[in-house]
Amino acid sequence: MPTTQLPDASISAVERETGLSKDTLRVWERRYGFPLPRRDAHGERLYPQDQVHKLRVISRLLDRGLRPGQLVGAPLEALLARASDEGGMPAQGTRSEESERIETTLQLLAAYDEAGLRAHLSLALQRLGLQRFVIEFAAPMNLKVGEAWSLGQLSISQEHLYTEQMQHQLRQGIGAIYPGVRGPSVMLTTLPGEEHHLGLLMAQACLVVEGIRCVSLGVQTPAWDISEISRLQGVEVVGLSFSEALRQKAALEMLEDLRDRLPQRIEIWAGGALWNRLRRRLPGVRFICRLEQLPRVIAEYRAERESPSVNAG
Repeated sequence: MPTTQLPDASISAVERETGLSKDTLRVWERRYGFPLPRRDAHGERLYPQDQVHKLRVISRLLDRGLRPGQLVGAPLEALLARASDEGGMPAQGTRSEESERIETTLQLLAAYDEAGLRAHLSLALQRLGLQRFVIEFAAPMNLKVGEAWSLGQLSISQEHLYTEQMQHQLRQGIGAIYPGVRGPSVMLTTLPGEEHHLGLLMAQACLVVEGIRCVSLGVQTPAWDISEISRLQGVEVVGLSFSEALRQKAALEMLEDLRDRLPQRIEIWAGGALWNRLRRRLPGVRFICRLEQLPRVIAEYRAERESPSVNAG
C-alpha cells in the first residue's frame, strides 16, 4: 500500500525507530558501507527513509539470532524474503478463527478505521475472555503488527492506532475483574530504555485472572525506585517487560544490577521474546518468554511457597 513520504531521519530518530545504537550505526557505516547518511549544514547525519526501512528489517533479523555480517550488505529484497521465512509465516490452507481475526485487524488498520477496530477488539474480548484474548489474540497480533511495521506495510501512525486501541481493551478487561488476592503480589514496570507499555498490560491481564494483586508503576522505572517501592508495597515479585527493542546483553546487565538491590525474598520475573535465545540464567530471576507460560510459573511459585521447607525457613 502507498506510504506517506517522510523526511530524512536524524541518527537519534533512527536509534529510537530501530533499536540500533548510534555507535552500531557508525561502525556499520565504516565497516560495511551501509547505512550511507547524508550530512546537513551542521555536519549531522540524516538517513533517507529507504535506509531506515532496511535498518528496521535488519534489526528484526538480528533479534532472531542472525549476525550483522550476514545482513548489512544484503539487498533489501533478500532481507525481506529472509524476514518472511524466519518469521514463520502461516502456510496456505483453511483459515482459523485466529488468522481471520488477525487479517480483519490488519485491514481495519490499513483503512485507519478507529471505530471499526475498537468494535472488533471489543467483540474478540467478549468472546474469548480476558486471558484467552491476551494469549490467543493480542500476543500473535502484536507480532503481526510488528512485522508489518518493520517491512513497511504499516505506518507509525497505524501502529500507534493499534497500540492505543489494544491498551484500551486490556484496561477495560482488567477493570472488570474483582481482585481476589491469592498471592503473590506483583509489581509491574519496565527498566529505563524500555518504553513499551503494552507488554505490561498484557501481563497484568493474565495475572489478575489468576487472582494476583498487581502494583503497576508504568514504564522506565529506575532500579533504585523499584527497590524502594517494592519494599514499601510489600510485594513478593517484581515483574518486568522487555521488548525486542532492547539488546539482551544490556538488559541482562540492568537485571543483575536490580537483583543486587532487591532483598533475596523478592523474585524477579523477566518477560518477553527478548529471552527466547537466552544462554545463561540469573539466580532469583525467572525468564518468561511467552505469556502462556505465566499460569505454570504462578502455580510453581505458589507450590514452592507452600512447601514445608519454605515455610520452615
